[in-house]
Amino acid sequence: MTMRTPQQRQRIRLAVAGGVLLLLFLLFPPFLAFAEMAARELRYLWWLILLFALGGWFIWLSNKKIP
Repeated sequence: MTMRTPQQRQRIRLAVAGGVLLLLFLLFPPFLAFAEMAARELRYLWWLILLFALGGWFIWLSNKKIP
């Protein structure tokens, strides 16, 4: 097994996350319909954006190195 740089690991994570989203869109058409509706109705679903931002912040915090 070869050592990967942090940039390579980040690219792999992004590719996997994109692949999972694409798979969800293909396998679950209601998920795609919900995403389309959410994009149209952002003023009513601001809480969804807030939840995604909060989740991203928690992931970022969990990946920080503790001295």
